[in-house]
Amino acid sequence: MRRLCPNIDREDGLETVLEVPIPEEMFANMGNNVALRMQNMLTWMKAQTSDKWSSPIIAARINELRFLLYLVGSPLIPLQVRLNHPANRPIRDCSIEASTAKYIVQQYIAATGGQAAVNAVHSMCATGQVKISASEFHQGDESVEARSTQEIGGFVLWQKNPDLWSLELIVSGCKVSCGSNGKLSWRHSSNQQTPVSKGPPRPLRRFLQGLDPRSTANLFLDAMCIGEKIINDEDCFILKLETSPALREAQSGPNFDIIHHTIWGYFSQRSGLLIQFEDSRLLRMKTAKGEDADVFWETSTESVMEEYRYVDGVNIAHRGKTSVTVFRYGEQSANHKREIEETWKIEEVDFNVWGLSVEHFMPPADIKYGQFVWEQPGIQEGGYIRFSNRFDRKTTTPPLDITFGPQCALLFSSPCCRAGISGTSLVRIVEGGLCC
Repeated sequence: MRRLCPNIDREDGLETVLEVPIPEEMFANMGNNVALRMQNMLTWMKAQTSDKWSSPIIAARINELRFLLYLVGSPLIPLQVRLNHPANRPIRDCSIEASTAKYIVQQYIAATGGQAAVNAVHSMCATGQVKISASEFHQGDESVEARSTQEIGGFVLWQKNPDLWSLELIVSGCKVSCGSNGKLSWRHSSNQQTPVSKGPPRPLRRFLQGLDPRSTANLFLDAMCIGEKIINDEDCFILKLETSPALREAQSGPNFDIIHHTIWGYFSQRSGLLIQFEDSRLLRMKTAKGEDADVFWETSTESVMEEYRYVDGVNIAHRGKTSVTVFRYGEQSANHKREIEETWKIEEVDFNVWGLSVEHFMPPADIKYGQFVWEQPGIQEGGYIRFSNRFDRKTTTPPLDITFGPQCALLFSSPCCRAGISGTSLVRIVEGGLCC
């Protein structure tokens, strides 16, 4: 991985530190010599600015890369992983399937280094590289080979807990930044002109691909063992986890509904390690034309983990392959299918990063402004709540949502915001508004 780039203006100048390391292969493909490669890299970065978007070729290329990076490079899991989930919970009141799953998870913890080693990890930094290839959308169910050309890139991951993480991913000139600060998660592309997408805090799927044993174990503690299967000549137990209707409703948005999201883990009977991680999701995109015109997206993702090695006493996967199959149907049209494949490799992992704090996981600036950051979610009517006013005097205040409970919401505009007051205020929620 290349972490430094030479100074093309002065031979005796300091080298430039890359924000995200890139594979040597990616840098070598930019030209025949270092000066040409650096010049091409500068041209490549300038091509992502908004004034270049008038070119249909560049816009189509960036949209294609962003689609791939969102779908296979930085997907999220809709389940929250609890750190204080005890792995040795009593199984007296569990079914045979649930108690078997808990036993398999305990074997997995032992195979990854043991409870003490896994619990000793409080933070993580990992760098790696990816190669992505994809087919075009095509009609029908026939299988189509992915394109021979590959998009090459690198990434850097930071994590403090399953809801406190950040990812920087660069592939063929397109950069995606995403993260979670424990209160909300977000995702944004460097060449994206639309607002940053955000939602409730969720773990990054890449951590569950053999990289974070503690989060993986806590995720599958509530699973069911549904049988066995042979994966790459390995006899494996299958653990299955379904998302609840309440959770799917909470994760849905105004323009889409999550119909189902199912997760499977395949654990080797011989080694106890996670060999394959799989999930399937069905999404309904709403349209203004009514339910008959809604579009359905079904995404099936399968990750196979390889090359487990110990790092500071913790056994993690250093290589693997992720295959994604996307079906799009509805809007009175034939089925459309697309297949995407990513091969990934972890180059370096460091645990317990000194100085890594909550401030390292702050969301982008355009998420902070124009909304409240609540310190006490779930406040009831008549109670007090402390909020941080992120508006400035030039901002037009929109109506805001306060959720009193799962079924009730109240719209109001804050007089503090209309006055342009900045800072922290203590307010009381009352019927029909709030009092400062």
